[in-house]
Amino acid sequence: MKTMILFYSRTRKTALIAKTLAHEINADYLEITDLNNRGGALNYLRASVDAFRENKTLIKPKTVDLTDYDLVYLGSPTWAGKPAPAIITLIDQCNFRGKDVVLFATMGNSGGNKVIERMREKIEPRGGRFIKSFLIKTGNKKSEELVEDVKEMVKEEDLTLYGI
Repeated sequence: MKTMILFYSRTRKTALIAKTLAHEINADYLEITDLNNRGGALNYLRASVDAFRENKTLIKPKTVDLTDYDLVYLGSPTWAGKPAPAIITLIDQCNFRGKDVVLFATMGNSGGNKVIERMREKIEPRGGRFIKSFLIKTGNKKSEELVEDVKEMVKEEDLTLYGI
């Protein structure tokens, strides 16, 4: 079973988590880039409004061919209790038919469950089969702590089982 991890990361924390996860479970990974400027406080505020309203954005790549993958992990930071606009846009442009999907959300402190719920609501009508989810709190954590959190999550949730 081939596994792909798709993610968006503004602050690089979700990227660190996704790349660590890919290493731990022997998966491919692909970062989705938001072509709108999300850097800085004012742009982050606009991004939070876009997330709350589920506004679409321009992303790179525009879509991802998941034909060769049986299992897809999809990760998003939590913005205003919603997935990042790049992830919402990606979900709407991908075919998840026949794919098992594991969802994960990163968050400073809270709101990740709503992100998971919303991604699931969008993926299931597109043919994806939700099998598992997890949350990673990133607030006030150093990179080394996040790496350890991911390794512990892989063990606790037995995530290597899904890649066999």
